[in-house]
Amino acid sequence: MAEKSGKAFDFKLFRRLISYTNPYRFTFYFVALSAILLSAFAVLRPLLLQKTIDESFIPKDEKLIVFYISLILGVLLLEVIFQFLFIYFANWLGQEVIRDVRVKLFDHMLGFKKQYYDQSAVGRLVTRAVSDIETIASIFSQGLFMIISDLLKMVVILCFMLYYSWQLTLIVLAVLPFIVFATRVFQKKMKTAFEEVRTQVSNLNSFVQERITGMKIVQLFTREEIEYASFKEINEKHKKGWIKTVWYNSIFFPIAEMSSSITIGLIVWYGGLRAAQGDVITLGVVIAFIELSQMLFRPLRQIADKFNTLQMGMVAANRVFAVLDTHSKINDSGKIELQNIQGNIDFEDVLFSYIEGEEVLKGISFSVNAGETVAIVGATGAGKSTIINLLNRFYEINGGIISIDKKRIDTIDLKSLRSHIAVVLQDVFLFADTIFNNITLNDPTITEDQVVKAAREIGIHDFICSLPGGYHYNVKERGVMLSSGQRQLISFLRAYVSNPGILVLDEATSSVDSHSEQLIQDATDKITEGRTSIVIAHRLATIKNADKIIVMDSGKIVEQGNHNELLEVENGYYKNLYDVQFAEVRDV
Repeated sequence: MAEKSGKAFDFKLFRRLISYTNPYRFTFYFVALSAILLSAFAVLRPLLLQKTIDESFIPKDEKLIVFYISLILGVLLLEVIFQFLFIYFANWLGQEVIRDVRVKLFDHMLGFKKQYYDQSAVGRLVTRAVSDIETIASIFSQGLFMIISDLLKMVVILCFMLYYSWQLTLIVLAVLPFIVFATRVFQKKMKTAFEEVRTQVSNLNSFVQERITGMKIVQLFTREEIEYASFKEINEKHKKGWIKTVWYNSIFFPIAEMSSSITIGLIVWYGGLRAAQGDVITLGVVIAFIELSQMLFRPLRQIADKFNTLQMGMVAANRVFAVLDTHSKINDSGKIELQNIQGNIDFEDVLFSYIEGEEVLKGISFSVNAGETVAIVGATGAGKSTIINLLNRFYEINGGIISIDKKRIDTIDLKSLRSHIAVVLQDVFLFADTIFNNITLNDPTITEDQVVKAAREIGIHDFICSLPGGYHYNVKERGVMLSSGQRQLISFLRAYVSNPGILVLDEATSSVDSHSEQLIQDATDKITEGRTSIVIAHRLATIKNADKIIVMDSGKIVEQGNHNELLEVENGYYKNLYDVQFAEVRDV
């Protein structure tokens, strides 16, 4: 995990970021060369101005005036050309780097354990992948190369100033330490302020994302005023974070301007007296020193400003690398590639806990034969859905063995394992895309004809055709354009076209209307036919025909058998559940 640095500048972090420019070395070197040339061009202008005043204005040599003005125009033209190339390619390099970082970050996040997402705020991860990475680009476009150019410019300026007049140079240097000290203090304060700003931005993004996603709950429980008050509080902290940066800027820049003005006054006072006395310090030298001193102080002030940009980029990079350095992946060392699986499943004394010390599964063992339909029932929190998560290796077990066709699942290639298991969840997630793309999940090997054929087979083709655009109907974000029952039917078709060896139905009919439930029941009968199926259900009426029913309570298997066998168990857990549900239906 990348550590939060208390230093004003973290060179280790900087070197790591610069390593991403290796594929673009030519562009990197060209931008650096442009920065050097720009510093040289900038210094040439005041020197040519000094020559123009002392050698052509005072002697009144018109030809020499035209010559020097032509030189100044030529230098300006070259400066404009290289300024354009510098800005364009510095920004181009920044965009190339953040594209590579963002792709690497997203690819890394795709492999995280489900547990990582259980514990991480979505808004913060979105901030890392979007705005933080955009901030990194400014390191190249406005920070790094600008600072290099300004530093080179300052060095060259000081050399020329010492060459022309060490006395005037001393006047300038007498003020310089004060500005350097103020700049250093400013940089440290801004480092802390920007870290706070990025934290508040993440909090704000997370809060807004969660409330917009859960707006239905907010409105159902009339939480508008409470959430509004909470938002105002978070927004106020966000504002205070930015105000702190404004406060430091408000102090630093007037101090820098005042120091610059004092320097000019001293140059005019001392240089003007010496020029009036006919000394080696001429009028042209005084004017050149005024411009050179401003060119010396301006980069120093700009360096502070650019350093702010660099600091923000470094803070953002630190946050992004913290995610990249997070090791939260399922161990995918399995070498076995599953082909045509039979579908035999074995759980042997499996132990698991989401939180250390709090076991959810307490040594469960059961077997599912190929082609069987096995139902798992039990109260909420009994561990039913956990079994499905472990079968797909979303989490690592604490002990025991899970195997498919007598092969331990940890010895099977993870992608191969999950490609043979299809899961239909109670809470169906649909992307803001067409029905066709939500069914195929953009798998190019699945054609529209195959999808239509599969929809006809499970009896939902007519429902899809009734929608505007049919299979190309856009369901919008999270499938809001469809009812819960319709989304469930789409998820059944999604599972069916993948032709899985093992099918899992997790509470698939718990929140749908009677019409959709009948369609789903028909679809269930079709897609479970001839393949191993695990059905998790609250409604016991839907699993009466299962080959085996596993009854769970508090992380343990308390009963196993078919529907009729379990009903014969006196005071049995399943019998009590069934009697309660049957009584409820009868009362209705």
